[in-house]
Amino acid sequence: MKRVIIFFSCFILIGAKAQVKSPKSAKPNIVLILVDDLGYSDLGAFGSEIQTPNLDKLAYEGLRLREFYNNSICAPTRASLLTGQYPHKAGIGFFDINLGLPAYQGYLNKESLTIGEVLRNGGYSTLLSGKWHVGSDSLQWPKQRGFDRFYGITKGAANYFDVQLLLFGITPYPVTLLKDNQQQFPADNSYYFTDEIGNNAVQFLEEQHKENKPFFLYLAFTAPHWPLQAKPEDIAKYRGKYDLGWDVLREQRIDRLKSLGLLSKEQSIALQDSEVPRWNKLTYDEQQFWKAKMEVYAAMVDNMDQNVGKVISKIKELKKDENTLVIFISDNGAQGGFNTYNPLKRGLVKNQGPVGTAGSFDYQEQNWAYLSNTPLRHYKNNFHEGGFSSPFIAWFPSKIQSGRIDQGVAHLIDLAPTFYELAGIKYPDKYKGIKTNPLAGRSLLPVLFNGEKHVNRNEPLFWERAGNRAVRDGKWKIVSIYPSYTWELYDLETDRGETNDLAKTYPEIVNALSAKYFEWAEKSGVVEYSRFKLPNEFIPGGAPKKE
Repeated sequence: MKRVIIFFSCFILIGAKAQVKSPKSAKPNIVLILVDDLGYSDLGAFGSEIQTPNLDKLAYEGLRLREFYNNSICAPTRASLLTGQYPHKAGIGFFDINLGLPAYQGYLNKESLTIGEVLRNGGYSTLLSGKWHVGSDSLQWPKQRGFDRFYGITKGAANYFDVQLLLFGITPYPVTLLKDNQQQFPADNSYYFTDEIGNNAVQFLEEQHKENKPFFLYLAFTAPHWPLQAKPEDIAKYRGKYDLGWDVLREQRIDRLKSLGLLSKEQSIALQDSEVPRWNKLTYDEQQFWKAKMEVYAAMVDNMDQNVGKVISKIKELKKDENTLVIFISDNGAQGGFNTYNPLKRGLVKNQGPVGTAGSFDYQEQNWAYLSNTPLRHYKNNFHEGGFSSPFIAWFPSKIQSGRIDQGVAHLIDLAPTFYELAGIKYPDKYKGIKTNPLAGRSLLPVLFNGEKHVNRNEPLFWERAGNRAVRDGKWKIVSIYPSYTWELYDLETDRGETNDLAKTYPEIVNALSAKYFEWAEKSGVVEYSRFKLPNEFIPGGAPKKE
């Protein structure tokens, strides 16, 4: 009888333990992966020749959206991503620079809660490895804005092999590398930053596993943002891969996008960029110069993917993969097309070795960004589709049906409400005695889990940055590029390449969307950009080049 009692007691205890650890009874874990300056078609699952097997696996086992929007440049994207607010409402309407107004203070305001603050208050461990870029003062560091653990840089860029000053422009750009709140001073050439972002994320996950809590991991890579620097073994994989040049490779990407189902036969493709020379018109030496840049860029994307694989492997090792949502996006399109990034202005200022090495400072530039943003028009800092369209991947083995591709028309502001609904956490009206800004976006769970094709928004999406403006409402989009105040109008249902401006054909649509824009701008604290009188050489992405 004692043996029977002991047996059933053990059985009950084992069953109780299994119930506690069951993914079905636990709140989901969330991983948000953000990369820097990656173009729409720079992943294999989005048509690229770059090897990204880990992200491709997530894409094929999960969901891809054809249309997901960011804010076209680093800091404003991160402001919306972290708070669920439009960037002006969060305090970063321009960049991480204080322009003396609440909407342009250059760091997150207290009324706009970060995902870290809300999820930590709801019982989550909150982890961040990578780039912050929404406030470099110590009062605005991640640990002070809701994150339990942090490894990474506070500002917008760093060398990949050291933390030396970035020597461009008039004033050298400081690099502050932190682990939690302690500044780090690794020896030069003792590490590769993308690897360290992955390694610290893995360490945080291992340590968090002991806490018996769900986790939110924000994995914010700087790759493939300049300077172009990569590990020799990664660069070697791409030697000769870009000898065909951007014209041929762009056509190959278009063909793959069509075969993947991401680009329909009815959709337009952006016209040839007149400022990008034909590859076959370049001299032999010019071709060698250009292809070396893209070999390094591809190596940086490849290494980022390796580190994504490292993190996913750790989650699987901890047996948490079936209860984890992973989202992957880019902060803007590939850079190119405006004066601030012109190498003749900023120069190869640390060119102490070949492109890709620790002693070099180089950029992808417009010619290759034209390939990266295939099949879309224009570049980072611009609100034509190439400037602010991101690849989007969502993976959740127990919730998201594999192999799906949907339209989406989703935005950064939709991620915070998605995570809060998934976690079963109510966004607070007040936090530490301060009334919070209401969330601007919509939960994506109906799209991710219930098979809906589009976000049910019932209102337009809006953008303003450095005088550039855009509104998206259903199939219609109006856009204007500073210093022009003339709206262009596109039907994105058939013309995502933005080849046919319909503004003169449908002036009533332009007027209606323009009126909605100015209503939003007034509510959001948008100020006419020309009033700031900002010198371009001081500010990355300060003003686009006039077409």
